[in-house]
Amino acid sequence: MASYSAIGHEADDTDPMSSSTGSLPGRRRGRGKKDIGYAGQATWSSSVINLVNTILGAGLLAMPSALSKMGIFLGIFVIAWAGLTAGFGLYLQTRCAKYVDRGHVSFAALSQLTYPNLSIIFDAAIAIKCFGVAVSYLIIIGDLMPGVVEAFSPGATEVAFLVDRQFWITAFMLIVIPLSFLRRLDSLKYTSVIALCSIAYLVVLIVAHYIRGDTLEDRGEVRVFEWAGPISVLAAFPVIVFAYTCHQNMFSILNEISDNSHFLTTSVIFASIGGACVLYILTGITGYLSYGDNIKGNIVSMYPTSAASTIGRLAIVILVMFSYPLQIHPCRASIDACMKWRPRRRNQNESSPSRNSLINSPKQAGKPNNEMSDIRFAVITTVLIVLSFITAMTVSSLEKVLAYVGSTGSTTISFILPGLFYYKISDPDSPHHQRLIKDEDDEDEGGGEGYVMSDALKSRDWRRGLLRNGSLALAIYGVCVMITCLITNTFLVAAAH
Repeated sequence: MASYSAIGHEADDTDPMSSSTGSLPGRRRGRGKKDIGYAGQATWSSSVINLVNTILGAGLLAMPSALSKMGIFLGIFVIAWAGLTAGFGLYLQTRCAKYVDRGHVSFAALSQLTYPNLSIIFDAAIAIKCFGVAVSYLIIIGDLMPGVVEAFSPGATEVAFLVDRQFWITAFMLIVIPLSFLRRLDSLKYTSVIALCSIAYLVVLIVAHYIRGDTLEDRGEVRVFEWAGPISVLAAFPVIVFAYTCHQNMFSILNEISDNSHFLTTSVIFASIGGACVLYILTGITGYLSYGDNIKGNIVSMYPTSAASTIGRLAIVILVMFSYPLQIHPCRASIDACMKWRPRRRNQNESSPSRNSLINSPKQAGKPNNEMSDIRFAVITTVLIVLSFITAMTVSSLEKVLAYVGSTGSTTISFILPGLFYYKISDPDSPHHQRLIKDEDDEDEGGGEGYVMSDALKSRDWRRGLLRNGSLALAIYGVCVMITCLITNTFLVAAAH
């Protein structure tokens, strides 16, 4: 997965088991013994930037159309609900990360602890989903750039290659290829800032058109509480739910962030999901009020031809261009995990990447043992780039395919896997859970009066039980969402023909 700076073990005469602070509050604020020999380099802000850029994409421009199907009131509720469930899935990922040594947490590592023989299915679903989204980004570039060039320079139509989608896909590949070969997700923080600036421009563009009221002549009916019918609502529901999918990069962020304390990682989730939710609601309401029921899928394509709207289309191109490496990163890791997968026998259950078995040897101090070799990294990345390029050059639309891939892959990543992983690994009878509890109890010794610690432990066990039940509910919810989306997609595809 993600790489780290080679920081060796510091000499310490004290026992690592007692190196953390004694009190419960102190232990929660400190790193604990898991982080000995590891140090992430990513800051809180860079983690939020990369996560927000993974969340926000072309789905932002589809929010007004989604609200036209649901009505403003129901649409806002669904946007908030989708953000809440997606955020809960991210939070469960942070809780699952506590069971794996720092620098090793990944979907593959957790699969080895919970469902080892199914890990290849999980990673294959992640890889297919991320690959499909990456190809769709290249297709968007090829579709929009000829129009952008023609708007800026009408005479460009006389030069054939300037209005050729394949030329622009090839040209932009020269930019994204070096970015796709970066090992650390944190290395993409600067390009993510540029992408977020593009998003900011698109939001301002949508709000500005609404304030100016230059679209009122083309506006249809506006529904506040009414909806367009159950079929239309079900068709818009996946657009909102999948707009929050970013869980494929959460483990890399947890590996790379310098301070992986509970408060900091939770605040990263809150800031990312909360910021995306606000932008979705803002663009959804203002965009829908601009055109009413006459809104189309991409609101920017509806604005009158002008320099501002043309720059908006260019902003979309920049956004998806810098989002492409964010999809290649988890796709590469999942393919690597699939290639390493071997069926596990019952007597191999203890040889999993748990907290004890993943401790680095002295020769590899500070470097994760599961890091890809340079050759393997280069080969997998090259294959992904070539395949995505060929697919984007030969296929002009992946809408139907992505509808099914999103229904299965996005729900699996966002809801089903986080829920199942935490429910299985936090089982009180699980050896991994018992080991974690023992380590935490050892760190809490001497932290205060007996009755105070007893009350704290009871409260902790109650919260964990509640969280475990919530994780199972999230997994069941994910299955229901998957079934609903698959049925809806099948129905709509059949109706289209």
